[in-house]
Amino acid sequence: MHYYLDFERPVAELENKIEELKRLADGKDVNITAEIKKLEKKAKDLRVDIFSKITPWQKTLMARHPERPYTLDYAKLLMEDFIELHGDRRFADDPAIVAGFAKFQGVPVAVIGHQKGRTTKDRIVRNFGQPHPEGYRKALRVMKLAERFGRPVFTFIDTPGAYPGIGAEERGQAEAIAKNLFDMFRIKTPIIATIIGEGGSGGALALAVGDRVLMFEHSVYSVISPEGCAAILWKKNGTEVGQGEYEKASESLKLTAQDLYGFGVIDEIIPEPVGGAHRNYQDTVKALEKVLKHHLTELLKKPTDLLLEERYEKFRLMGAVEEG
Repeated sequence: MHYYLDFERPVAELENKIEELKRLADGKDVNITAEIKKLEKKAKDLRVDIFSKITPWQKTLMARHPERPYTLDYAKLLMEDFIELHGDRRFADDPAIVAGFAKFQGVPVAVIGHQKGRTTKDRIVRNFGQPHPEGYRKALRVMKLAERFGRPVFTFIDTPGAYPGIGAEERGQAEAIAKNLFDMFRIKTPIIATIIGEGGSGGALALAVGDRVLMFEHSVYSVISPEGCAAILWKKNGTEVGQGEYEKASESLKLTAQDLYGFGVIDEIIPEPVGGAHRNYQDTVKALEKVLKHHLTELLKKPTDLLLEERYEKFRLMGAVEEG
C-alpha cells in the first residue's frame, strides 16, 4: 500500500479501485481484465499529467516522501560488498550518517550519506537524518581513508539540516561542517555528490563539495526549508503561516533541481520514474547507475592537480555576476 501525498489523491482513488477489482477477480471465474487495463492506463495518464506541473512546494513534499530510497537502499541495490564503518574516533558514532566502502562496477569506492530511517523507531535512532558533529567527522574520516587508498567518494545527501540541539552546538557543530567544507576541496580523489531527497542548508553542503553535484528530478536543495523561510518572512504578532506561505517561499527559494541546474549549481538532473523515485526502485537505481558511471569514468582520467583546481573553480564561480 503506497503512501500518497495530498496532490496525488486522484491517482490514489484510481489505484485503490484497481486493487479492489484485482482482489474481486482473484480465484473467481470473473473476467475484468479489460476494465483493469483501462483503469491502469487512466491512472498512468493522470499521474503523468499531475507530475508534469507540480509546484516547488509539492516537489519539497516529494523529496521528503517516507518511501523514497535512502542511502542504505542505494548501497544495497547499486553497490557490491558494502562494509559500513562507525565512529569519528573522538566522541561517538552518529547513525544519521552512514559511511563505508564498497565496489561500484568493480571499482572500489567510499560511500557516505545521510540516513533518515524507515520505521518510527529507526527514525528516532537516526535522528530523522539530522547529523551531530560526530557524523560529519566520521564522514571526513572515511573521505581521508578513501584518499589514502585512492578510492573515489560517492556522497548521498538527504537531510533537513544539521541537528541544532545544545549538545551538538557544544561539541562544535559549526566547526565540524566548516572543517568538512575546507578539507573536501583538498581531498585528492574524485568526489561525486548526489542529492537524493532533501538537501537542507549546511547540513547538506557538508557532504556536497564535489567534482560533480547531481540531483534527482524531485529532490530539493536550499539554504533553508520553505517552512523556516515562511516563518521568518510572514510570522508576525503570533499569526500562523500555512501552505500558501510555504508555496510562496518554495517558489522564491528556487530550490528545485530544474532551478539549480539553470543557475549552474548542479551538473546534471537524474530522471525519476513517473510518480517519484519511490514508485520504482529498480528504474531509479538504473538511472543513477548510468549517470554515476559516466561521471566517474570522466573524473578518473583527470590528473589530481587538475581535479583539485577544477573543483575549486567550480565553487568559486557560483554566484558570479556580470555587469552590463
